[in-house]
Amino acid sequence: MKSILILVLALFSFSIQAQDTVKEGDVLRIGKASGENYLHVDFPRLNTLVKRGSVASYKNVVGELAVVESVTKNKDNTVKITLKLKSGKKFFNYLNSVSADYDKAIASGELKQAAY
Repeated sequence: MKSILILVLALFSFSIQAQDTVKEGDVLRIGKASGENYLHVDFPRLNTLVKRGSVASYKNVVGELAVVESVTKNKDNTVKITLKLKSGKKFFNYLNSVSADYDKAIASGELKQAAY
């Protein structure tokens, strides 16, 4: 009986994840990096930020809201998205937009669904 219940719950959770697709105009919150650098969101490396005259830290983007500008599905079924800050500012005062691997970024916590 327990195994049937677990199976039903697992199937239900997979169906919820399958419905979790991203589209243009969705708002996402930028989370903390899974390590020292972001692996699935294409932010510049810290040494590049220093060369551009910025502080070598990702702290100023953590918690920011970003709007999905475009969604591209690749041949290997990965979903690449382009993000732009909702506030209209630039990322690190020089990037208008950044790209990300949606599924991996959500799974690692680098991007989160924004709750209004």
